[in-house]
This record gives sequence, structure tokens and C-alpha cells, in this order.
Amino acid sequence: MELIAPHGGQLINRVLQGEEREAALEKGGGLRRIRVNSTSVSDLELIATGACSPLVGFMKKADYESVVENIRLANGFVWSVPITLAVSKTIADEIVEGTEVLLTTETDFPLALMRVEEKYTYDKTHEAEKVYGTTDDAHPGVARLYKQGEVLLGGDIWLINHLPDLPFQDFRHEPAVTRKSFQERGWKTVVAFQTRNPIHRAHEYLTKVALEGVDGLLIHPLVGETKSDDIPSDVRMECYKIMMEKYYNPKRVMLSVFPAAMRYAGPREAIFHAMLRKNYGCSHIIIGRDHAGVGSYYGTYEAQEIFDQFTQEELGIVPMKFEHAFYCKRSKQMATDKTSPSLGADDKVFLSGTKVREMLSRGELPPEEFTRPEVANVLIESYRKSL
Repeated sequence: MELIAPHGGQLINRVLQGEEREAALEKGGGLRRIRVNSTSVSDLELIATGACSPLVGFMKKADYESVVENIRLANGFVWSVPITLAVSKTIADEIVEGTEVLLTTETDFPLALMRVEEKYTYDKTHEAEKVYGTTDDAHPGVARLYKQGEVLLGGDIWLINHLPDLPFQDFRHEPAVTRKSFQERGWKTVVAFQTRNPIHRAHEYLTKVALEGVDGLLIHPLVGETKSDDIPSDVRMECYKIMMEKYYNPKRVMLSVFPAAMRYAGPREAIFHAMLRKNYGCSHIIIGRDHAGVGSYYGTYEAQEIFDQFTQEELGIVPMKFEHAFYCKRSKQMATDKTSPSLGADDKVFLSGTKVREMLSRGELPPEEFTRPEVANVLIESYRKSL
């Protein structure tokens, strides 16, 4: 049995190297420059390294409209979140379709060449309603959408440079690398755990239960752009490393960062996270309570239910759906309603990243039923330094 095939059957590679890179860098010096935001920088890396296979660039109109309306690319492949490059009308008017541009960071660092094959307008409110399930600009993903440009540029990209001095270099593994690592470890089935929070006891429980049914576990924390009140990625990484050292079997678990920006699109983003983890070589993904949610915009298990719209053949990757885990006072261990002997709420301690942040904001150390003591110490020390 081999590793799961990439989405679409082929792992895309749009990273230029050697003479091709040098030629592209020289060509870029004479091209129209377009500065892109941090979300688009993350998207560029994901496209170029194959994490967004089968995409080879920012979506053209047919793919964009099909994804928004049908949760599929124009060719029928499952895809749930538009990967687009938005610019102002002023910038769009200066670009001729069929020509190349140089994409740079907001500080003018050259990142990629792009052949602009299409320019098209779109309805932001309609995208918000279909993709995020709300038009409320208090939703962070909707707010970001409303602030972006009025015209979308579609076309292929070729990455010239990765961002310099990125953190967590020892844990930045592109899909081709994770796939090779899984094969070297003899893992044929791998479950991914998507997270933007420190691993608390409920997370630990879910990941270990999931690991019992597969060969390996990929702890894959998102380290792209998140909300300002989310725990910083460097603090979270310290927590993950502690958990790896003390509470997981290192022969069965791998830690690697996921360089995506968080969209908080709930059910749609759950599908997106699954398709990308499939490209990293994962055969399964943990989908727990309110996956990729924010506030009260989505139902508790809506992110699990959306997977039922597709066949297993279409998805490829298997969603492992878990109920809300809690600490059971009667059995003195983590459990769900399926396994706990406790019937009353008084015997259950429910855990969440939100509760962790609330306790830290009050200067309180989370209890051991909530999180491992070594992790709690890292979190409270981080909070104290932020004061």
C-alpha cells in the first residue's frame, strides 16, 4: 500500500531553482510589480510547493465561480475556498491580460512571477454568504474579504523566493518532504491534526485515539496569519515541542508547521484543510467540534456534516469525526459522551482554547485537568511577559 495520492493525482511544484530562478529574477526586474498581503504570500507558498495541488496559480473566473457556488473546481474536483489575488481597479486597469507581473511582499521583496491570464470582477457579499455563511463584517474572514481589492487576477505562478528568515525552519516541511518522511518511517496511513491553539488535554485525547487506528500522527499547527487574540505561534510551538518530548511516542508522531493563513470559514475551511493535508500525504484528518470556526457563526458539528456531501472516492482523505471531549471527574480521565459514565454537567470539565485565553487574561494558571502543567507554565509565562 502506497501513500494517498495528491489531490488531482499529481503533486504540483512551481518553485524555480538554479538557472531558471536566476532568469526569472532578472526578468522580474523589468516587470510591473504588484505588492501582495500576508494571506496571498501564504497562498503563494502553498501553491508553489504543491500543498494546494492541483492549483498552479491564482484562480481564474471559471474555477472561482464553481468553488463559490458548488464547492468544486471547474473540472469537478472538490475544493471549498477561493484562492484568489485581489487588486484595486486602478492596478487592474494598468495590467494587460496575457502579460507577466512580479509579485512582491508589501516591502517590495520579490516572490514570484505571475502570468495574468484573466482579470474579472466579483461580488464580495455573495462570496461572503456562500463561503463564510454570513455577510457580517465582524467575522474576521469576511472583514478581510471586504477590505481587499475589487478585481481578481487569475493565472499561473512561479515562485522565485521564499520569504527570508522565516521562523521554525527545522519544522518547515513541504509536502514532498513530509511524504518522503512518512515513507522512510514506514507509515502508510497518517492522521493530520490541524490546530491554531496549544494542545490541551482534549486535543491530546483526540489525537491519541485517532493514532490508534493509523500508522502515524502529523501535528500540523497553522502558523500563518491569525486573529490578534489568538496565542502567538512561537508560544504555541514551545507548547507543541513539550508535548512531543513528554507525552507522545516520537516514533509515531511528527511535528511540522502549516504555513497557511487562517480564514475562519468553519465547514468550508474544514474541507480546505483536509484537501491540503491529503497533499502532505495524510490519509486521515481529525475533525472535532467547531473546526475552523469563530464566534457563534457555525453549528457545533457543521464542519463534520459538510463532508457528507461528498463521496469517499471524491475526497480521498478520511475525516475522523470526534464529539466534544471533556475531563470526566467520575472516571478521572478524558472522555466524550460515548465513553463517560457521567450523566450530569457537574461531573464534566469542558476544555477549549477560548477558555485558556480567558484564564490567561486573568492571570490564572490553567488546571491540570485542562492542560499539562509544563504547557500551562509556558502559557502563563508568555502572558506575564505581554503585560
